[in-house]
Amino acid sequence: MKQIIFDTDIGIDDAMALLFLHFANEVEILSIISGYGNASIERTTVNALYMNKLFNINAPIFSGASNPLGENTPEFPDFVHGINGLGDIDIPEDVGQPESLGGAQAIVDAIRQNPGKITIVSVGRLTNVALALNLCPELPALVKEIIIMGGAFGFNGHYGNVSPVAEANIAGDPKAADLVFTSGMPITVVGLDVTLEVTMEETYFDALRAEAGLAGEFIYRISQCYLDFHERVHGHRSCPVHDPSAVAYLLQPQIFGTIDASVRVVTEGDAAGQTICGNPTGHSEIDTPTLSKTSKICTSVDADALLHLYHRTLASSVN
Repeated sequence: MKQIIFDTDIGIDDAMALLFLHFANEVEILSIISGYGNASIERTTVNALYMNKLFNINAPIFSGASNPLGENTPEFPDFVHGINGLGDIDIPEDVGQPESLGGAQAIVDAIRQNPGKITIVSVGRLTNVALALNLCPELPALVKEIIIMGGAFGFNGHYGNVSPVAEANIAGDPKAADLVFTSGMPITVVGLDVTLEVTMEETYFDALRAEAGLAGEFIYRISQCYLDFHERVHGHRSCPVHDPSAVAYLLQPQIFGTIDASVRVVTEGDAAGQTICGNPTGHSEIDTPTLSKTSKICTSVDADALLHLYHRTLASSVN
């Protein structure tokens, strides 16, 4: 049984990833940690509480960071995820309350109580994980792994999506990201290098709606806002598969190709948020003499296998 802490700024693809986790075999969601990103911390926490109740996930919800390390609250991409982060579907007011403990402390406590057993799946800004590292410097030795949806290294011709060189989750708090990547924690990076290689067409969402019950209907409804955005930008009604790809790596890592590397993040200037890795030939492109290669970077993916896995997992919810 894979024990998971899901660290998320619940927007549309985060919600898709959460349902992927929830309906997967051999996965136990120990907790959901909300954070700012696709919407404010208040909205993402409500989104987590709503989904937890709607789908009987039965995981404790902890409210995490409201802004990047040392920074003011950023603007939110409501033009992508809607004002409420879930495509502006109606969300009831009575969804409950999060736990009183803060998100970073919840991460620390769970991992201390279960050393070597917990995987963090982080699909938002890395602020919560960075704050947990500040609270518990020994965390890298206690966590099993962290799977990060974020970053871009130029594999398959993919670089940034919020700047020419930076991906949104890393650019949202580059200082936190660099702290995490240099911590010695065992990391797998599922970045734009692979997430942009997997596409869900409008017909894919139609099939989910028809075959995956309540989960399929929910994903269909929230995805319309997402598809609208991508149609405006790219002229085609389809979307890349970002956050669910991190869950796919957890479930079936064999469908990904990876390299081992050390990673740093540019923390300021025009290139803030850029992820840079040591050259896989061993000739480092950055000065990382003290860093071991603790990160696996996903460089390729079997897109058809991932899409089949996602559909099969969600469709199993009606059996």
